[in-house]
Amino acid sequence: MRPILSAFAAGLLFGLGLVVSQMVNPAKVLAFLDVFGDWDPSLAFVMASAVAVAAFGFRFARFRGAPVLAPRFEIPMRRDLDARLVSGAVLFGAGWGLVGLCPGPALTVLPLGLWLGLWQAWVFVAAMVAGMTLFRFLPTALPTRAPVR
Repeated sequence: MRPILSAFAAGLLFGLGLVVSQMVNPAKVLAFLDVFGDWDPSLAFVMASAVAVAAFGFRFARFRGAPVLAPRFEIPMRRDLDARLVSGAVLFGAGWGLVGLCPGPALTVLPLGLWLGLWQAWVFVAAMVAGMTLFRFLPTALPTRAPVR
């Protein structure tokens, strides 16, 4: 029960951070991505803060034997790029640039989406679920170890 409550609290804190930083506001995100127009650099500070917190967390994890609520740390060790990673990053970036939402903020704003007039969040999440379903049916469409140069 403790891991579930801990995950819930972390998700709640993450969602609150997305709301406070306005990452759930597609107009704010699109203004950040519009570097040649009316650019809004405020989300760069949000991203820099997130990187700093994550760097601290990874650094702290190196000196701990195990996490508090799990038997061991699950830290990715792969450093190579492959076609699946690059194509996923391209799709993520294209979706973020077109809509102004990525999965975390879209799921955060989903409960309020219709009430606030953000019906795009529902469309985005439906497309995201469709893409994840399609990926399950086409697991061999992209090679898993083709290095990108």
